[in-house]
Amino acid sequence: MKVDISIIIPFYNNYDYLIRALNSVFKQSYKKYEVIIINDNPSNNKIFNITKKFKKIKIINNKKNYGAGISRNKGIKLSRGEYIAFLDSDDTWHKDKLSTQIKFMKKNNYFVTHTSYNLVDINKNLISKRKARNLNYIDLINSCDIGLSTVILKKNILKMKNPFPPLKTKEDYVLWLKLSKSGITFYGVDKLLADWTNTPSSLSKSVIQKLKDSMRVYYFYEKLNIFYSLYRTLILSINYLKKN
Repeated sequence: MKVDISIIIPFYNNYDYLIRALNSVFKQSYKKYEVIIINDNPSNNKIFNITKKFKKIKIINNKKNYGAGISRNKGIKLSRGEYIAFLDSDDTWHKDKLSTQIKFMKKNNYFVTHTSYNLVDINKNLISKRKARNLNYIDLINSCDIGLSTVILKKNILKMKNPFPPLKTKEDYVLWLKLSKSGITFYGVDKLLADWTNTPSSLSKSVIQKLKDSMRVYYFYEKLNIFYSLYRTLILSINYLKKN
């Protein structure tokens, strides 16, 4: 079967979450995809049991813990699809997520889209809802309103060698800014098509780490001066608190 979409899933340590994420993939109404899992925990061999249960999966084993960004880069290099979809191993999709989004992209010839999503706890209880809208560079520099596990993009726009930088958090934000700065709009599909899981151990919940990486985004990657980087970090933090 022809592969339209390559689904990239970095994995570190929660096997049960990964199975739940994969179940949401294999229940998709759209079937022309491949799944590439990048195992970022070489000591975890349990993951290879997945190939016995699920078909259409390729597992890449990192030699050491590189982090989600570098792992995604490896997945992108090995992908065969015209489109790339990102899914974190603790998140899930609704069954018409791929079909709705791909139809929207092909109809309008869009390079990148994201969708509205639910913020849920580990038991799938609803915490809040996040609404997708069209976003350009000016929008994104103020607030990163994109759920990574909702993004689908055309592979041919990833012309840089390593799209995701080696950051612990905010690595996706760097890429979104780079793409939007080149004139690409992130078009929003205002339908709740994914669930983002608020896990207790999530790296993205570390306030200190988030602040450090926000500064790195603006200072090292956006090349802003130190004072403007501090200001932008403050604005980004305020907008994040408003959403929560």
